[in-house]
This record gives sequence, C-alpha cells and structure tokens, in this order.
Amino acid sequence: MVRTAKDIDARLYTILYKISDPEIPALSIIDLGIVQKVTLEGKHVEIDITPTYTGCPAMDSISMEIRYTLEQYGYSCLVNLVLDPAWTTDFISDVGLQKLKDYGVAPPLSTEKDKRVLYDGERLVPCPRCNSTNSKMISQFGSTACKSLFQCEDCMEPFDYFKCHK
Repeated sequence: MVRTAKDIDARLYTILYKISDPEIPALSIIDLGIVQKVTLEGKHVEIDITPTYTGCPAMDSISMEIRYTLEQYGYSCLVNLVLDPAWTTDFISDVGLQKLKDYGVAPPLSTEKDKRVLYDGERLVPCPRCNSTNSKMISQFGSTACKSLFQCEDCMEPFDYFKCHK
C-alpha cells in the first residue's frame, strides 16, 4: 500500500516525505511504506504507522521525528503504531526500490526467489553496484535484522540485501 499525495493532504505529504528512515536514510517513511493512514483536522494530525517488523527499534525514533517535524510546521500530532495491516516489502514504492539500489542495498526479490536465495543458496540477488547475480550470502543478518549480508563475487563488494517480508 504505497501512499501518494492523492491519499494524503499535499502539505502533509511534502512534510512526511522529508522524514527519513533512521536505518536507511536514503528512504523516506513514505518510500518505505510505513505510513498507513493520515487524518488532518484543522491543525491536528493523526498518523498511523506500521513497523517493518514487530519490535523494530526504529519506530520510536520515527514517531518522535514525525511529531517534532510536524510541530515545526505548526501542527499538533498523534502517532499511532498499528500492526494491522502488517507491513510487507510490497509497500515499498518503486522510487524507494530504486533508492535502495542507489544506496547500495539490493531491493527485495519476490517471496519465492527470496526463499530460494536465503534457504537454498541460489545466486539470484543482483549486486547493487555491478548488477551481477554472481553473489553469495555471507550472513542471514546484515546491518539490521531485515537485511542479509551478501558479497558479489565479480566486483568483490559486500552489500546488504533487503529481505522479502510478506
């Protein structure tokens, strides 16, 4: 469920689009798809956000940044953490997927391919630097729990792969 300016008041969309994910600063919270609902009543905003996984440590930081940022623009704000609908990597916008790659993180594959990569060791994850799929998993967990660490065997660069989450 990708939120766009059509779904959110344009002023709020512009403001929220400036707020980055603290673990992947190249992505806005809009790009990441964690903003589920935005309600504006006068100068009061209520926002529902969903974590990328239960217990994600970045959610407190994101909630505080949303409140702080909106207050700077004269809004009062209530941020609700919601678990339904559960976040999936399908919520990442197309722009967000490209930003991941540009940042050096391989975007998520489909669920089927993700399982083949993580459990069967198939070489399907393209290196975000040289696009070679001659990459191997070094560790199930990368810089955060939602990523795995890979290395490209062509350019020899290590990189994170954002695991598919459905």
